[in-house]
Amino acid sequence: MTTIKPISHRPLVRSTLFAAMLLAGLTACQKNDASAGQTSPGLNNIGQQASQKLDQAASYVGQQVDAAKATAQQNLDAAASGPSIKLDPGDLASQAQANFQGAASATNAAVARAMSSTGAGLESAGRKLQQWSSETSSNSQPSSTDSDAQKQMDK
Repeated sequence: MTTIKPISHRPLVRSTLFAAMLLAGLTACQKNDASAGQTSPGLNNIGQQASQKLDQAASYVGQQVDAAKATAQQNLDAAASGPSIKLDPGDLASQAQANFQGAASATNAAVARAMSSTGAGLESAGRKLQQWSSETSSNSQPSSTDSDAQKQMDK
């Protein structure tokens, strides 16, 4: 029998929370840059790309879950409308459990694909952020206000 995992053990929830924290950190860095008089179009672009990847992943998972639900419902409807009038509760329970396990398997596969896509997008965004950061730091001499802003971002 399938056991229900607590929310803290679900990889999709953890990935979504991590991505939200990453976006919040990027937003905080953007605010610090703006307050120091700097503009950061590269950071905005990276944040938008990460947000788009998360939206795409969430949409994909939602579609896969809806499709799995529809398939399970169709299978249940087909099982219930069989040619026999006599219904065996054991058979119905067995069929329902098989449908549920199939839907759970399809959902797990969809979640794994979505997490992979999200991870790849976040990894790409991280590389771009590191590249932008190294280019920015090598092209500018930090002033005292820049150093203070950098210290705040490092915290």
